[in-house]
Order: sequence, then structure tokens, then C-alpha cells
Amino acid sequence: MPSCYHCGEEFLQEDLIYCPECGQHYCKLHINPIDHECKIVQESLGISNESTPQADLFVNQQNVISTEEQSSQEHPIHRFTPSNNVEDISSAEMRGTTDGSFTWYRKERHIPENAFDPDSGIEFKGIMLPHKSEFFHLLIGGILIFTIGVIGFYNPLLVKLKLTWTILLLASFYTTAFLFHEFGHRQVAKHFGLQTKFRLLTFGMVLTLIGLATGVFSLLFGLTALPTIALPGAVVVLGLNKIDRKTGLCKAAGPTVNLVYGSILLAISFFIPKNLYPLNLFVGVAASLNFMLGLFNMIPVGILDGQNIFKWNKGIYFLLFSALAILLIITYFNIYAPIQTNPYVPESL
Repeated sequence: MPSCYHCGEEFLQEDLIYCPECGQHYCKLHINPIDHECKIVQESLGISNESTPQADLFVNQQNVISTEEQSSQEHPIHRFTPSNNVEDISSAEMRGTTDGSFTWYRKERHIPENAFDPDSGIEFKGIMLPHKSEFFHLLIGGILIFTIGVIGFYNPLLVKLKLTWTILLLASFYTTAFLFHEFGHRQVAKHFGLQTKFRLLTFGMVLTLIGLATGVFSLLFGLTALPTIALPGAVVVLGLNKIDRKTGLCKAAGPTVNLVYGSILLAISFFIPKNLYPLNLFVGVAASLNFMLGLFNMIPVGILDGQNIFKWNKGIYFLLFSALAILLIITYFNIYAPIQTNPYVPESL
């Protein structure tokens, strides 16, 4: 049965709509060029921006073009002509798209071994320094997240009360909440035998650096730090081809890690003796950071995890969403409770 080129779900032939720009067929949810990321599809299929829908489009079988002569001898060229026939599908080996909080590359037939190596021939779109080591990407991403955390949690009153360590503590928990979320995606993908690595994203780095600049500006001029989008990088997974159990579990892994990590921190905050206040309070705040991050990613719109979790399994979506929301509310009630009833504040205060 024919399927939507973007989401991979199967439909009757009459329910699929042809896109003349990229020559593929999509369901009603993804027929809009923005929804199926038409430009990225065109790039991955080797379609020139100047081409017309009926132009001859050439796609290299291995998606690797070294020289014109080598390409013609070693990698046969296939002619691709768009038509209104759903069965007329491009012979492109791979196509790339962004979907969710991490980037994946959809698999048509074959993904080369060690695809992240420089000589693999895979061209990663929107990724900075794609062939650098994963440790390098994690180090840069972690430093940026931690720095933005310090700026975001900075409070002159805490410094005056000699509680500067709490700022560093929250920034550290903020960093681990982000990294553990991404590791969740990564490890589930590895469980399914998929190639995956953490990578710095070009657009995410731009947003992060803008947030960093505005944060520094706020500190220098004594202004209140504005909310900042910090997404320097994400996990890249190779080989997911449609919204199914494998994709759904990869998506749900990130918010689930935040749920578990936050629950552990929340429990620890209650076990810390009250005479160590405000350590117990700030560990509770760290728990809320995880619940907030997980809940934000569960919003079923755009590139967030929630969109595809909802499409895959609505029951799991509502279960995970409800658990994060309830725990966030409970944590907030404890953190902001009056001193007389606050579970973190010692009676002596």
C-alpha cells in the first residue's frame, strides 16, 4: 500500500496528494510544503531549485558524488521524473529531515556502515562539524548549557547571602537534565541497532548563542534575564523510516528519562535533613527542571517529541504527559508552600 513520503503511514492511493515541487506524495497532514519540509526533500533528492516539476532530476544511487567521471563509472545515475502515480517513487538511497527534538535521516534502502565517518559520503544538513568526535560535540554543548544555566539562575540576593554555590548547583542539574534527555533518545536508538551520535545543530547553536548574548547583556546592565532557548545540539539517529513502535519509543525516551531523573531528585530532596536547608529545597527545584523539560517536549506540535508520540500511541502519550504534569504541580506546591508548611524549611526558621 502506498505511504506518505514524510511520516511513512500507509494510505489509500486516492488519499495521497502529489507535491509538484519535490515530486513526492503526502497525506493531508503533510501536503503543505512547510509540513513535509519540501526544501530539504529537494536537496536530499538532488532537485535543483530552478527545476520545474517535469524536469529531469538526477539522483546519485549512493548519495555520494566525488567527480563527474567517477560518478558515471562507479555510481549509476537514475533518472527521476515526477508524475501523479503514487507508485512512481524516487530511487534515492536516503533523504534527510528534521522531526522531533532530534534529527533523523530516513532510510530508503541502505545506510553505509560508519555513516558518521568523513569518507562515508553522507552529507549532514544543518549540523556543525558533523565528523568531529561525539565527545567534542557533547563538551561544547554541555559548556553552553551550563553557562546559560548560570546566567539564568543568577540572583544577586543569593550571592549576598553567600549562596553562590546554589547557582552552580542548579546550572549543573539543568545541564544534566538536557544531556540525559538526549542520552535517552541515543540509548534507545542503539538498542534498536541504529547508528546515532550527539551533534551540534547549526540553527540550535544560533539560538543558543543569541540567548547567551542577551543573558550576558542582562547581567552587565543589571536587568532581569529573559527566558532563553538553549538547544545547541541533539541526537542524530540514522535509519528511522516511519512513525511506528521503534520511532515512538525513541521519541518517548527523552521525556521518560526526565520523568525518572526528576522523580529520583524529588525523592532525594525529601530525604535530605532539614538542617541542610536550602540544599534540600534546591534539589527539589532541580527535580522541577526535569519535569518542565519533559513536559515542554510533550507538547504535540512542531519539532517536539510529543507530536510523534501522540501519533504513535495516544495512550502512552497521555500517560507520560499526565505523570510529568502531576509531578510538576506537586513539586511546585512543595517548593512555594508557606514557611509554616513548607516540607523543606526547618522549624527553627
